[in-house]
Amino acid sequence: MTRFHVDGPLAVGHILTLPDDVVRHVHVLRLQTGDDITLFDGSGGEYPAELTEIAKRAATARIDTHNPREAEPPYRVTLAQGVAGGDKIDWLIEKTVELGVAGIAPITAERGMVRLAGERALKRQAHWQALVRAACEQCGRNRVPDVAPPRDLNDWLGDLPAAIDGELRLLLSPRATLDFASLPVDPPGGPVTLLIGPEAGFSPSEEEVIVAAGFTALGLGLRVLRTETAGIAVLAALAARWRGW
Repeated sequence: MTRFHVDGPLAVGHILTLPDDVVRHVHVLRLQTGDDITLFDGSGGEYPAELTEIAKRAATARIDTHNPREAEPPYRVTLAQGVAGGDKIDWLIEKTVELGVAGIAPITAERGMVRLAGERALKRQAHWQALVRAACEQCGRNRVPDVAPPRDLNDWLGDLPAAIDGELRLLLSPRATLDFASLPVDPPGGPVTLLIGPEAGFSPSEEEVIVAAGFTALGLGLRVLRTETAGIAVLAALAARWRGW
């Protein structure tokens, strides 16, 4: 089933004028009037629909029903990720959305190779959010994770609210002495925040500040993973441990 994300509330029985980006995909996929599609707006569930009209620059669909199906894991993980150079961060965002991440906070750090501010930061945020929507269309998620504006590590830590009961804050570090065996067997009752440094990692002084903010340093074993590999590996391991598939 071809799936499309659209902004705005959806309702059964409505004839919806599809947004321009969806119309372009309809043409690329060579869909025809009468073809079935699935729409979702991020508020929950999905809406099977039928294409009722396709023109050169416009298309409409009739929403037939609402399906409450969800594909979310039984826990909420926010990935606070050091921004990597090139297309590494794009690839990472796409894959972590497929693995069920609930939110993404891009972080700039002392050893990071990428600096983002002003209009450039806003453009990157919009680009990453588009990647998130596309990943949700592909993998079957109906809840769309938010990508926060890129922020400096210290500013981001300073704005973190006080931890609540059941919350778990994890810092991935090659210097950590704890490993996955130390994590609870069942999903925690509160949110999980996973913090990963950029290509060269966090500095020792940054790690001290992070731990002081309530994070537990966690290692991944004998090998040091690249930043674009670490988040994917951890989310996959958590899904296996906490039945998030």
